[in-house]
Amino acid sequence: MRPLGIALAAALCGPAAAETLTGHGGPVMGIDVDAGGQVATASFDNSVGLWQEGEPHWLEAHEAAVNVVRFAGDDTLLSGADDFDVIRWNLPEGTVERLSGHQGKVMGLSAAGDIIASASWDGTVRLWSGGKARVLTGHDGPVNDVTFAEGGARLLSASADGTVRVWDVAEGTEIRTLVNHGFGINEIVLDEAAGWLAYGAVDGATRIVSPETGEEIADLSAGRRPILALAATPDGEALAVGDGEGFILVAGTADWSVAHDFRATQHGPIWALAFAPDGGTLYAAGLDKAVHTWPLAALGEAEAMPTGNESFLRAPETMSNGERQFQRKCSICHTLTGDGGRRAGPPLAGLFGREAGGVPGYRYSDALEDSRLLWTAETIDALFDVGPDHYLPGTKMPMQRIARPEDRADLVDFLARATATDTPPKETDE
Repeated sequence: MRPLGIALAAALCGPAAAETLTGHGGPVMGIDVDAGGQVATASFDNSVGLWQEGEPHWLEAHEAAVNVVRFAGDDTLLSGADDFDVIRWNLPEGTVERLSGHQGKVMGLSAAGDIIASASWDGTVRLWSGGKARVLTGHDGPVNDVTFAEGGARLLSASADGTVRVWDVAEGTEIRTLVNHGFGINEIVLDEAAGWLAYGAVDGATRIVSPETGEEIADLSAGRRPILALAATPDGEALAVGDGEGFILVAGTADWSVAHDFRATQHGPIWALAFAPDGGTLYAAGLDKAVHTWPLAALGEAEAMPTGNESFLRAPETMSNGERQFQRKCSICHTLTGDGGRRAGPPLAGLFGREAGGVPGYRYSDALEDSRLLWTAETIDALFDVGPDHYLPGTKMPMQRIARPEDRADLVDFLARATATDTPPKETDE
């Protein structure tokens, strides 16, 4: 087999440099880069970011965490989210087309001509054209990723049922099961010209197979699980793999030799990966609300993303029980001050005695705006006793409970003190 490609080998010998794209209020879950170098990001803060020269422009229309972004030509961006919707953004005109119909979060997107494919945790794939959808059923679990093949005539889908399936797009029918891995498959990347399909699974497997026969070509599994991100350089010469333990592996596709394998985060997973158009720069995101970039040359000396400064990762012994509950359950979405910091939820300053849906400028769900609920010690306790999905059906608040009454009481006590002022008190062990 051939050694590393010339472009990749040159990149691995270049100077080291790194920068970050900061501004999101929550972890970045998806990244895409167009042919001109414009970066799009999907975040837990419900927002899509468009980045030019390190500066963001925010696209706001989703009502829950955004999981995936894909450029579809020069003027169109696609995004999918926990609100079950796909949004097609017309970038020059600043308009949106909302594609609704999924009954679960949207995790994967692909486009071919005027057809959009979306993968959802409702167990289906939808093919959208002219604002209408055809539904592809057959997977036995959530669908995590999709990619078109043969110029849009075929579609490949990857699912938590452990399979990669091939579909006839015109007929909307399943042709065959290409891969039957046995463990859930999260990500797929296809290079038709080179004749390979890469997939990453929850058991840590990263395998390269023939897109025609499913026969294994290479195994890049490194014993770390799960695989959460895959990305190939535009020229197909390198494949990057990100896992739940915070490592990034980069392999040359000519002979599938490993060029780099390093810990990229201080804590937590690699959620998203992408390459710049020239293939020389890698974009990666983890828990710290930023996108980090490295030239491939710098990967051997790369410093880990500074995820250790996230408040929810603070040592438990440094906080009271009430603050611990807040950091674990609330801090990723809410600030205690009047500045929301682009978080997914509204700021909590002045919470007690405030009517639900009462922060100006925040886009609440209809369920919360129409609830006429007043936030008190009793209503906050009830919210976490049964969970937001039961206490306020239709809200976009994450499904979570605090089972122990004493933990809920400590949280309420902490919030009563911390939200009464714009300068939250410093907490210590009680």
